[in-house]
Amino acid sequence: MDNSYGKAKELASFLIKHYTEQLHSIILSPDPRLHYPLLVDFAELLDDNPTLAHLLFSHPAEYLLVFDEAAIWAQKVIFKDLKQWDNASVKDYVHVRINVSGSPLECPETFPSIGRVRVKHRGILLTLKGTVIRSGAIKMIEGEKIYECRNCKHRFKVYPEVETRNVIPKPTICPSQSSKFCESTRFNLIEDNKICHDYQEIKIQENAQVLGVGAIPRSIPVILKDDLVDTVKAGDDVIVTGVLTAKWSPDVKDVRCDLDPVLVANYVRRMNEVKSGIDIPDDVIMKFKQFWLDFENAPLKGRNAILRGICPQVFGLFTVKLAVALTLIGGVQHVDASGTKVRGESHLLLVGDPGTGKSQFLKFAAKLSNRSVITTGLGSTSAGLTVTAVKDGGEWMLEAGALVLADGGLCCIDEFDSMRGHDRATIHEAMEQQTISVAKAGLVTTLSTRTVVFGATNPKGQYDPDESLSVNTTLSGPLLSRFDIVLVLLDKKNPEWDAVVSSHILAEGEKENDNCNEDLTSTWPFPMLRRYIHFVKRNVRPVLSKEAENVISRYFQLQRRSATQNAARTTVRMLESLIRLAQAHARLMFRNEVTRLDAITAILCIESSMTTSAIVDSVGNALHSNFAENPDEEYAKQEMLILQKLCIIDEFPALKSNHQ
Repeated sequence: MDNSYGKAKELASFLIKHYTEQLHSIILSPDPRLHYPLLVDFAELLDDNPTLAHLLFSHPAEYLLVFDEAAIWAQKVIFKDLKQWDNASVKDYVHVRINVSGSPLECPETFPSIGRVRVKHRGILLTLKGTVIRSGAIKMIEGEKIYECRNCKHRFKVYPEVETRNVIPKPTICPSQSSKFCESTRFNLIEDNKICHDYQEIKIQENAQVLGVGAIPRSIPVILKDDLVDTVKAGDDVIVTGVLTAKWSPDVKDVRCDLDPVLVANYVRRMNEVKSGIDIPDDVIMKFKQFWLDFENAPLKGRNAILRGICPQVFGLFTVKLAVALTLIGGVQHVDASGTKVRGESHLLLVGDPGTGKSQFLKFAAKLSNRSVITTGLGSTSAGLTVTAVKDGGEWMLEAGALVLADGGLCCIDEFDSMRGHDRATIHEAMEQQTISVAKAGLVTTLSTRTVVFGATNPKGQYDPDESLSVNTTLSGPLLSRFDIVLVLLDKKNPEWDAVVSSHILAEGEKENDNCNEDLTSTWPFPMLRRYIHFVKRNVRPVLSKEAENVISRYFQLQRRSATQNAARTTVRMLESLIRLAQAHARLMFRNEVTRLDAITAILCIESSMTTSAIVDSVGNALHSNFAENPDEEYAKQEMLILQKLCIIDEFPALKSNHQ
């Protein structure tokens, strides 16, 4: 390396100037055998020394090694002031990790999508963003060998070549850069200095949501070494900065050997904590607050204006749209003193005849969510819905399924009843405990599935109201009980409803030009609705009031006494569903307290998902549920009915006198 000594001194000075605190921490660390990361901001290097920053960008394979040597030199300078400390020592294994966040390297040329990686990106400092779909086992490889020239006694390192699958080549000529070139071809291997590294291969795939229709998500293998291994798992969103190179594909008989692109990682940033990155300006937040001030005296009318923005091309279906909104918003996760978690995410299942709009709701919900995966019960990959072990290049690796890839978002599953056998066995844990425990091919781990499940399925043949939901759908009772709301959409003949629906469909073409208005009083536009759902999920954390607790408790006790209800729905799980839905409705109403209105709305949602009801005398068809002209008056009637059935109307004298 020309002038590598001088460049290393410059880089060491830069590290001492800006990263003394990190160097102190490394020097005072007790274990000298560990590999330590030293995080450096590329933007800071660019401001301090543009020439070195450009060299690092254009020749990263060479200058990252120089940077590592500079980190050791910088330690030696700082170590003089820390000798008196116990365990203080200069660490030999320090790796400079380059963070390009906030720097010019975030431009499309150096931060392309995985599908746009080309030969021109080889050899530069490249950054890619994707989701981990496979994670391999951690191995140990020989990092470098040290040779000594027999002629001039110059010692030098030879590194493994990724192209030849980490084989360390034998040197052909002495690389000494002294004034008199040696050019010897005879060397001795220094056996005492064998250096090994941790090694892991993962595969990342670009997000399908940012692709156009018909585009196939591309993936690329990523090599992790030393402190980077085991930092991510299947399902994690990551941004990887590294050097693009290539390696020969495995030898297969009668198959041509090709060079496959691979990214050798220098820095990996997990994005799980910032998955929900939707920009919400302050003026939009003010619009939300003003909207609820305008509807202070008729809050349910305001709520229905929001609900009309959900799948507006489908007429009516008020119950379904309310259920979709509550499911997407969800409740608040609860963690007790022992560390046991009660999920905040709600799950929704639509069971209905063909042509009732189930798939329309699935696709619209996926667009509303900032992170979503749409699949079928058979699964979009060999991993199905959960996770599977696959053999890649003679090594077993875990491949994430739809539920793992949707972690932190929404998983829409059409044809829910057509799940594979191993998915049926593991989806119970994925939906309730929000984890998947894996023990396959010697790989034992737990993956996170903090996802909302939105399922749709057709009934088995003609829906029979006299039979249970389990018989009509071929789904087991325990699996059905995981869903907070199960709505049945039956396409029954109703001439009046058919006339109204046909008029709505024919009028859609006339309204198409008016969809871009920002008037929130009638129907919310899609961008505003998406921002609102994200905002209330992130910022509103409602707490149950005493009134809401009383209503929910009495309803649960009534259900336990009722002999007509399926036992699977009258467990503690139903009580948890009620609390989640009440919290979600409070969030939808922009409130930090769960009131009686929220509790009763949650009860009505649960009632809508029952074939027989302990509260309402006749449960209507969710397919024919429409928006009320005066929802606040309609709610007052429903509230009186429910409180009377729960035998707690006397606890609200003001409400009783108003009704009389």
